[in-house]
Amino acid sequence: MKATANQLRQALDSANPAIRFYLLHGPDESGARDLALRLARAMGTDAERVDLDGASLKADPGRLAAEAASLSLFGGARHIRVTALGEESLDAVAMLLSAARAGNPVVAIAPTLKTAGKVVKLALAADNALSFACYPPEAADADRLAAAIASEHGLRTTGGTASRLFAASGGDRAVLTREIEKLALYLDAAPERPATLDDAAIDAVGADLGEAEMALAIEAAIGGDAARLGSELARLNEAGVSMVPLVRGLVRRLMTLSELQAEVAAGASIASVIEGPRVFFKEKAATGRALRHWTPQRLSGAIDHLRQAERGMMGAATAGSIIAEAACLAVARAGRSAR
Repeated sequence: MKATANQLRQALDSANPAIRFYLLHGPDESGARDLALRLARAMGTDAERVDLDGASLKADPGRLAAEAASLSLFGGARHIRVTALGEESLDAVAMLLSAARAGNPVVAIAPTLKTAGKVVKLALAADNALSFACYPPEAADADRLAAAIASEHGLRTTGGTASRLFAASGGDRAVLTREIEKLALYLDAAPERPATLDDAAIDAVGADLGEAEMALAIEAAIGGDAARLGSELARLNEAGVSMVPLVRGLVRRLMTLSELQAEVAAGASIASVIEGPRVFFKEKAATGRALRHWTPQRLSGAIDHLRQAERGMMGAATAGSIIAEAACLAVARAGRSAR
């Protein structure tokens, strides 16, 4: 069945026993992963999670249905998460949906599946499945999305706080949710005890400190100067600066480059696009050089790599600063290769 956003959230949050398969397809992989976490929370902290991927299901199509019907090792709740599911998993999904029983729900993250694909059509036609297309939120939906997630955590946005949260997350739904969770904890907010989220709270605990302090490191990364970037990272580390705003600032600069690159590809000159309001006057020369060397493919790959790094930093017991530094250095190497 095709699900609306509200229907999907309600089903995931209740672990609806009538639904054995949740298909989250489309290009917003971050949003899909964040939705999948809702099922994990609904199953409980002690629930067993089985992780599979599309490649393993292609080799053994019957495994998905078998895992869905199996009892937990300790007799508790159990659910299955499938990542990178593609058309090669059609047989596995068909066997799951037609199985005599499947007590453990399955959530599948499928960023490459198309709406007209066979797996999506199979899920749409099944009464025991929900299919939802995940797309990156448009700018017009940004405030509404941030406000809705904040409301789920007991926070009422005010003024421009919703826009600020969305901008700070770089449009990444998973990062946005983690930031809101942190703010709710800071304000001791919950659905049963709502609190007002204002700029003061974001200033106090928000990770977005702005790009000013990070400008030299960002310029070195985009310019492909790994040695200078290493020095700047050491300086920031000594000053105790969080690596989260650096990663976010670098993503924003790369996204701006990507937008400018599209204008150049459409026929505009580099000289004309860097004169616009999106380029700070001190960064015009560096931006012009970057536009000559970075390709759209490299920009897209660098942005994806940084966003994955930030999501990795948000987890518990991770080597946060090391993950961020490695990701920034990878961008610098890509920038050097682009020259």
